[in-house]
Amino acid sequence: MFVSSKEMINAAKAGGYAVPAFNAENMEMAQGIIAAAEEARSPVMIQTTSPTVKYFKPSMAHAIVSTLAREATVPVALHLDHCTSFDDVMVAIRTGYTSVMFDGSKLPYEDNARITKAVVDAARPMGVTVEAELGCVGGKEDNISSEDIYTNIDEAKSFAEFTGVDILAIAIGTAHGFYKGEPKLDFERIAAIRDVVSAPLVLHGGSGVPEASVRRAISLGMAKVNFATELRAAATKAVREALEDGGIIDPKKFMGPAREAVKALCLEKIDMCSSAGKA
Repeated sequence: MFVSSKEMINAAKAGGYAVPAFNAENMEMAQGIIAAAEEARSPVMIQTTSPTVKYFKPSMAHAIVSTLAREATVPVALHLDHCTSFDDVMVAIRTGYTSVMFDGSKLPYEDNARITKAVVDAARPMGVTVEAELGCVGGKEDNISSEDIYTNIDEAKSFAEFTGVDILAIAIGTAHGFYKGEPKLDFERIAAIRDVVSAPLVLHGGSGVPEASVRRAISLGMAKVNFATELRAAATKAVREALEDGGIIDPKKFMGPAREAVKALCLEKIDMCSSAGKA
């Protein structure tokens, strides 16, 4: 089922679990993600970053994911992740993405709020879910680098009320990419923001966060958890191992193992999010 993400994320918030959101770079990764969701009977979001859809167009990503999703028996949403351009968000909406993220976290608060509201106003009549980010998640978001700036609780409340955003990503100590040490998450901040913001909250930078920390964050109000770096690493490792057989020249012979590696990892993350059986 090819759906918007709003209903599945609201259900997760009400049910005390999280929707796993997995970044896909190609068809095989998308296949692995949906295969895991089918096996676990979990709702799922497939995400593409702006650099990914510059590599293969939004229309291509939509064609792949929407085809797979319509053949699936679990709800699948296609999400544009960390897009900093209003125009590019509009392209994704017109292309058929069911969920988009405008990331204005590096902008002054007023500009972030103003553009996010414009995205919400454009997307809502189309039935498209809108995610925004307030505060900057640490690390590197492909071509976006930022210092770790925690989300202000009062600003989160006013931002959500003004923009009407459907889901809100907040900065509480996670980072994109692999961690050099164990991240120290501000759990009290999650709870405080949850208490003043009605929109479901999103945990970015989920790759490498200890399972206990992810589960605690979900229990405090995180209704969507993003995973990207670990999936890329798993797929690449599987390809490298397959190509140790120097006689392989058929891409199916090395991309198939990548698909299976992604599926196996997604099953672990679905269990971590407690979304199995929630489709």
